[in-house]
Amino acid sequence: MNDHDELIRRIRARAAEESEALPACADAPAVAEAERALGFTLPPLLVRLYREVANGGFGPDYEVFPLVGEGRTAVSDYASECPAPPAEPAPHWPRGVLPILDWGCGMYAAVDCLQPHAPVLLFEPNAVEDDWTHAWFRDAPSLAEWLDSWLDGTGWWDQEAASAEGSTGPVPWPEAAERLAARN
Repeated sequence: MNDHDELIRRIRARAAEESEALPACADAPAVAEAERALGFTLPPLLVRLYREVANGGFGPDYEVFPLVGEGRTAVSDYASECPAPPAEPAPHWPRGVLPILDWGCGMYAAVDCLQPHAPVLLFEPNAVEDDWTHAWFRDAPSLAEWLDSWLDGTGWWDQEAASAEGSTGPVPWPEAAERLAARN
């Protein structure tokens, strides 16, 4: 058993408990096509979620986007936020950061697919005036930790956890300036 087997089991159980009908899982060709369209590989844990739990429809609050399929997907939102050349680069969205969940009001949870531990970032553009680096926060050091916080009810978005004494929310993403500059 590898280090994510138990996490996948817990997610599968929670997803089944919270959803009447989860979407079918994405197959290997769909994941490969998504990676071709995105221009980068997906972190292994994210691939396992889409291949072994469901093609979206589970997770905190508004639920994880489907990777591929009809309508709004992680791939389509990435293409919208971070258009490929020859289009003008988006000043607000770094390459390799895949939106996986829409929190509403323009806010996203996104996975940094270019980093080994796949940190989860929060994009919160509502108070930004002219410097997009201020819209990016590190929500969790890894996708696994972000998923654990959902399963354990300790994420900043969980009302009880957020109101608990000593609770902290996302912190500014220290790599935001460098990653946004590399995009242009």
